[in-house]
Amino acid sequence: MLLRLIETGAPLDEVVFYDTGMEFQAIYDTRDAVLPLLAKHGIAYKELTPPPDCAFLYKMFDKPVKGRTNGFHYGYSWCGGRCRWGTTDKLKALDKYAEKSGAVVYIGIAADETDRLTKERKEYKRFPLAQWGAVEADCLRGCYDRGFEWLENGHRLYDLLDRVSCWCCTNKNLRELRNIRQYLPEYWEKLKDLQRRTDRPMKGEGKSVFELDARFEMEEKKKNDP
Repeated sequence: MLLRLIETGAPLDEVVFYDTGMEFQAIYDTRDAVLPLLAKHGIAYKELTPPPDCAFLYKMFDKPVKGRTNGFHYGYSWCGGRCRWGTTDKLKALDKYAEKSGAVVYIGIAADETDRLTKERKEYKRFPLAQWGAVEADCLRGCYDRGFEWLENGHRLYDLLDRVSCWCCTNKNLRELRNIRQYLPEYWEKLKDLQRRTDRPMKGEGKSVFELDARFEMEEKKKNDP
């Protein structure tokens, strides 16, 4: 979306990036690769970060929480599913920033993401990809053609993941988690570190990171056995 907006000369004054602190390194590398392009076209860049009381790890493990059913506890544990507190914080921060300046905001939702497009949105938000009829596959191909591949350890993230989000998002399916374990082992170790700090299994009952680790290892052994 950003590249086509620039190429078509659409009005674009500023690009805003919200750093959760839990992104893949490829996301930060792509951000850094975009900055010279923005500077070349006189487009301002703004980076938002969560305040201390919304920092990701603080909210995951240390924030005092009064639960509806399980009383007082610390931290919300994993982010994802019906408890996407990280996404909520990000959207609130971006909306607050946009509304403070009275901005019109471009949102990069593709034409075939119909469920996302039909959600109620604030009137200042625009969806150019949908207006152009650009589907997700077109958008990804267009980025690749322009040299943006989201490389992580020599692997394109979109070859390993259905959707690139925070590396610790529990919305990742088992195929994605298998790929992280196999191709991005440093992130798999980070997931283990997070699991050690919470009793809640990452993917639900019987599917903690450690249980999945054992499961994936067994699957590999069966696959490789003659």
